[in-house]
Amino acid sequence: MIRFKKGLFALIAIMFLFVHVACGSDDRQSLVVYTSFRDESIRQIVDAFVEETGVRVDLTFAGTGVLIERIRAEGANPIADVLWGGMLPSVIPVSHLFEDHVSANELYIYPAFRNTEGMVTRYMLSLSVLMINTSQLPDHIQIRGYADLLNPELRGRIAITDPSSSASAFNHLVNKLHVMGSFEQGWEFVEAFVENLNGIMLGSSSAVINGVASGEYWVGLTFEEGPMPFVNAGAPVEMIYMVEGVMYMPEGALIVRNAPNIDNGRLFVDFVTSWNTQNMMVQDLFGRSVRSDVPPGSALKPMTELNIIDIDIHYILANRDEWIRQFQAIWEG
Repeated sequence: MIRFKKGLFALIAIMFLFVHVACGSDDRQSLVVYTSFRDESIRQIVDAFVEETGVRVDLTFAGTGVLIERIRAEGANPIADVLWGGMLPSVIPVSHLFEDHVSANELYIYPAFRNTEGMVTRYMLSLSVLMINTSQLPDHIQIRGYADLLNPELRGRIAITDPSSSASAFNHLVNKLHVMGSFEQGWEFVEAFVENLNGIMLGSSSAVINGVASGEYWVGLTFEEGPMPFVNAGAPVEMIYMVEGVMYMPEGALIVRNAPNIDNGRLFVDFVTSWNTQNMMVQDLFGRSVRSDVPPGSALKPMTELNIIDIDIHYILANRDEWIRQFQAIWEG
């Protein structure tokens, strides 16, 4: 059974509520976007889209897995026009839920990240990181990577969420399996890591980030762009790029099949992959662009300075369901 620390029941309840935010004017044109991004990480982009196009945008925030299940449940009568966010292992297996669309900016995207599936436009690159609270973590505890998370003093102080419903959590699972020795050794590490969680699993990626930022947890497993607003604001938090190896994964922008505002959906996907938007995302919002002509920002470490690991997306897709089952068996056992 999952045991939750005091105050987390409310966070889990919020996970199942969809937060709707309307932007823009009362123009008859509209667009409904389901997104796993945090409000503060996309607000500037959405406002720019509204200003440029006059299209009203309604945002629904939730985890990738929750949003995909909602799109699946809506079936032939979707409410959403666009799914914005969601990493490849989460969205490619459900590609039948989305429309084919090749962005007008596709030629400017790095060849490795181009839309070969027909419906998965890459929007940004997301790196797996550890987030620590420097004011709460004792000075004698050094965290440089995954191996340090087995320190008994961290028991119950580590924040994660469910890999079956969170793209960032699943990426961390994959990251561990790739860098902690053989896959067998990787699963042995996962077992020891789960034991050190002391039965704590949070309800969303945002809860992980906020939990570490508030000091309730000393360390969290998250994605690179999540902690950056806190780092930039001078909060006592720091990002750690795992010494064992760091995985990166593109996040997508996809048009829902039979979307009620499909033309506006195409407009939006083209907008978020444009040079201006990608440059805004890099310079102002701490993201990593998929475009080869957008200069990197100064806030993030260059990938050339990190121990980036190679991954085979097709291998990950082929094993995703089994890995999630194995993790759940370890968690429940």
